[in-house]
Amino acid sequence: MQEPLAATEDSQRQSLEAPPTSLLELAGLFLRLGTLAFGGPPAHIAMMEDEVVSRRGWLTREQFLDFLGATNLIPGPNSTEMAIHVGRLRAGWPGLLVAGGSFILPSALMVTALAWAYVRFGSLSQVSGVLYGVKPIVIALIVQSVFKLGRTAVKSTWLAAVGAFTVLASALGVDPLAVLAAGGALAALDYWSRSGRRISLPALLTGGAGLTGTATGSAAIASFSLVSLFLVFLKLGAILFGGGYVLVALIRSNLVARLGWISERQLLDAVAMVQVTPGPLSTTATFIGYVLGGLPGAAIATVAIFLPAFFFVAISGPLVPRLRRSPLAGALLDGVNVAALALIAVVTWQLFRSAVVDWTTLVLCALSFFLLIRYRVNSVWLVLGGAVVGAGATWLHP
Repeated sequence: MQEPLAATEDSQRQSLEAPPTSLLELAGLFLRLGTLAFGGPPAHIAMMEDEVVSRRGWLTREQFLDFLGATNLIPGPNSTEMAIHVGRLRAGWPGLLVAGGSFILPSALMVTALAWAYVRFGSLSQVSGVLYGVKPIVIALIVQSVFKLGRTAVKSTWLAAVGAFTVLASALGVDPLAVLAAGGALAALDYWSRSGRRISLPALLTGGAGLTGTATGSAAIASFSLVSLFLVFLKLGAILFGGGYVLVALIRSNLVARLGWISERQLLDAVAMVQVTPGPLSTTATFIGYVLGGLPGAAIATVAIFLPAFFFVAISGPLVPRLRRSPLAGALLDGVNVAALALIAVVTWQLFRSAVVDWTTLVLCALSFFLLIRYRVNSVWLVLGGAVVGAGATWLHP
């Protein structure tokens, strides 16, 4: 056990001692990822892992997993928070802002443009052909990422069992937060049983409770204003656990049912618009902000929904290496990492059933997986190729 641990520490030290990354290089990478990151958080994270771990070596795979686990323990969009973590580690506080902002910007601009067309013409753009070809590529990207990260995350037979248990729990519909908590608790229990030490969890749990408990309440808002729009989306961003689709339920309960600012149809249209653009699903707030308040509303809603993510990463990011140095906290983090991969695996299967619908999409998925594993083809070219094939297939067979 000593040799792998020493190797891990050496690789982490080499990553941290590498020359810092320029802000221009960070902006270029995350602008490109934000422009091409279709498929939701699992696909975004897969593309980031390929770029910052496999291709650039900015992070070790264990560091990447640790930050992925940490993003699951705080509110906010996971893929955006991973970009913010990478930026902070590679270029400090300016990098935190540049990487996160660059990843969000392309999606926010595209969604704003679609919202303008929606308000102006009252209809959605027809982009089903592009999605038809891109979705199977996304599945291949996610599967490749889960395989690579899984080899690092599953360090023992016990963690493999934890992974199998959390996959089953997630498939049965157990709440994602409960799955993550169970994964961490089971790994910590294994450490306790082997070490004979006494576990004191309150110190680990107090910080998380303090972070999430500050924004759960909100006063009823009688009428729409840009200030109230900011406050509503700031609150939603601060309590957003469980992935982007949880945001849809939160928006419905707040903006549709409680405030009556938008209709059910407008919410569904907003989600549909964001589904056909790359980047985080949280830019649903951008679309709704534009519908309610034009360009100022879009900008305010976007800043409000993502601001908590920057805050939570800023205060939690420096703690992740310290957690890894603590045997108990490191064991708990190992369990959370395995549980997070389990969640991604279950989501991938659910996405596979909706993305691979015929022989064309099956071939695209299988061929992309082969090219990724055998030749490490850049995911950007695969996504662009899938978009071209999908558009061509739809044009030939309308």
